[in-house]
Amino acid sequence: MKTECQIEKIKQAVLITERVSGKNLTLPILSSVLITASGKSIKIRSTNLSIGVDIEIPAKINEEGEIAVKADVLANVFGNIYSDGNIEMESKNGNLSIKTKNNFILLKGQLNEEFPTIPTVSGQKFTISSSKLSEGIKSVYYSCAISDIKPEISSVYIYQDGEFLIFVATDSFRLAEKKIKIKGVEDFPGILIPFKNISEILRVFGEMDGDISVCVSKNQISFYAKGVYLTSRVIDGIFPDYKQIMPKSSITDVVILKQDLLNALKISNIFSDKFNQVSIDINPKEKKIILGAKNADVGENIMNLSAALTGEPVIVNLNYRYFLDCFQSIGQDSVVLRFNQASKPIVIQGVSDSSFTYLIMPMNR
Repeated sequence: MKTECQIEKIKQAVLITERVSGKNLTLPILSSVLITASGKSIKIRSTNLSIGVDIEIPAKINEEGEIAVKADVLANVFGNIYSDGNIEMESKNGNLSIKTKNNFILLKGQLNEEFPTIPTVSGQKFTISSSKLSEGIKSVYYSCAISDIKPEISSVYIYQDGEFLIFVATDSFRLAEKKIKIKGVEDFPGILIPFKNISEILRVFGEMDGDISVCVSKNQISFYAKGVYLTSRVIDGIFPDYKQIMPKSSITDVVILKQDLLNALKISNIFSDKFNQVSIDINPKEKKIILGAKNADVGENIMNLSAALTGEPVIVNLNYRYFLDCFQSIGQDSVVLRFNQASKPIVIQGVSDSSFTYLIMPMNR
């Protein structure tokens, strides 16, 4: 292999693929990236068997070939090359040489024959803008369960409902749902993308402009845009029937400025106990909403907040961290909180925006 390409393009490709590479003691080749030069481009590839990425960049190919190199070493090299212009790479005697205007680097290669292939997914296809995909995932993924004990809730669930693509995540204590309007999606099967792969999908496509081609099969989902091809396994499981716990009505509604509530929760953070507990006391007749937190080792905080209140008095205890998380998904200046009985979930939405719904289960006192 002997090739020449722009430094910045290959640097970005290497830094992305390095993050996807695996740390597998039984398959050490997974800790490498595979560099392939053919035709008029270079492909940089890595996988940990759960997620794989293949990035194609234009290049001048003087001699075709391929070589595998330790991913972390290659990323450290490119992360610290500050030359501009082009870079030359050549594989010879099992090693990879890298030349820039100011550097000559020689890296030991790996046995690339052992490098696994990245599957080509065939199945249901549709196109979505990168901004909509990113918005859908970012709106809900923080609600995933972190543990793999129940993989179906350690995932982002995506399914079609008419003209909407629905993104949902839950850890059984809170749930986030985001509806994204999209055209050209038909008979899209519900899929579960593992939480561990979601961050990499966001990292690769989150800041990208334009459309992304998506293809879904029984076991895999793929994303392709601008020379970047990424595949992820999907979980073989059934997401909970969350619509059964979605409250159909409420006994108390609160409309409050998001920033006022956010500031109050940040102060409560100082005084909350080891369970991150804050109490919300709502009395519509007296037009009061009181948010408080108490910690025997720190002290106590009580705040009176201005809000529009309707319905019956209610007192609930909530995990303030769950509250804080949802504000990143609400673009409106005001939020509405809908309460039922003390044991029922609280519903949070932006005012005049039903595309995002967030549920929090109350805590036992």
